[in-house]
Amino acid sequence: MMEIRTPKTHKAKRVLEKRAPKLVENGKKTLILHGTKTSATVSSVLMELYRLKKGGAIKYSRRNENIRPFESGGETSLEFFSLKTDCSIFVYGSHTKKRPDNLVLGRMYDHHVYDLIEVGIENFKSLLSFSYDKKIAPHEGSKPFICFTGEGFENIPELKQLKEVLTDLFRGEVVENLNLTGLDRAYICTAISPTKVFLTHCAIKLKKSGTIVPRIELVEVGPSMDLVIRRNRLPNEGLRKEAMKSSKDKPKKKVKNVDQNDVLGKLGRVYIPEQEVGKIPMADKSKGVKRERREGKMKKNKEEGSASKKLKESE
Repeated sequence: MMEIRTPKTHKAKRVLEKRAPKLVENGKKTLILHGTKTSATVSSVLMELYRLKKGGAIKYSRRNENIRPFESGGETSLEFFSLKTDCSIFVYGSHTKKRPDNLVLGRMYDHHVYDLIEVGIENFKSLLSFSYDKKIAPHEGSKPFICFTGEGFENIPELKQLKEVLTDLFRGEVVENLNLTGLDRAYICTAISPTKVFLTHCAIKLKKSGTIVPRIELVEVGPSMDLVIRRNRLPNEGLRKEAMKSSKDKPKKKVKNVDQNDVLGKLGRVYIPEQEVGKIPMADKSKGVKRERREGKMKKNKEEGSASKKLKESE
């Protein structure tokens, strides 16, 4: 049983908060692991997935005997590695007589196994087997197009789950704006049958089309392979609801004295304290008072002068 440690410093607390589940997810890192026995095909697939995800993947080359994702208790080591590396997606490769050239793809939630899907590898072609102009090779860390062709990705539950896992595996960082010249790769997934998907990696060439939108050409650069679905495990409903929470589901903080009206829109109540007019100090009007006194005095002197003038005239 794993020991639960509480943070003792502010830095450790910030690290744990960064690794905790979030309403708005950041880019997901991929953990790549080897099983007890792996074939040359599986080893090549794991290495090339690591190259495609370079900068967003961690690869362990040591063999792991205790990892059995579909068995009860067999995911303990897997969850330990996920917690240690802060990876939320994993790819586990193995090779047995019963399940040759086997890959297990899965996602984690809060460093616990969320869902699993097991696929077999057929018709694998390494990127070294493709010849093309190296100038159009995709750059490391670039955002890809992901294209899913076939009605099975919408109707068949296994293919629908595989679509979700592959999207999380290849999409990288979630961004709002993209520079068109930075899109230089595409992953093409084609549903051949209800249990088989053809996956290939292509480079994108942008050519002039006479309009603002350029013409796109795809050049296959590898790797490519057929993925045959063998087993899968969906998350339980409670865990799914917890993991699918979004910022829209977060309860909004109630604002006091604000109402919403369909006709008038947003209405607010403003409370003004009682105004005691009698206690409000009057403004200083000393200059105005002096001017009034001066004008009054001049008017009085003028009246007295006119009265004395009339008195002399009468005499």
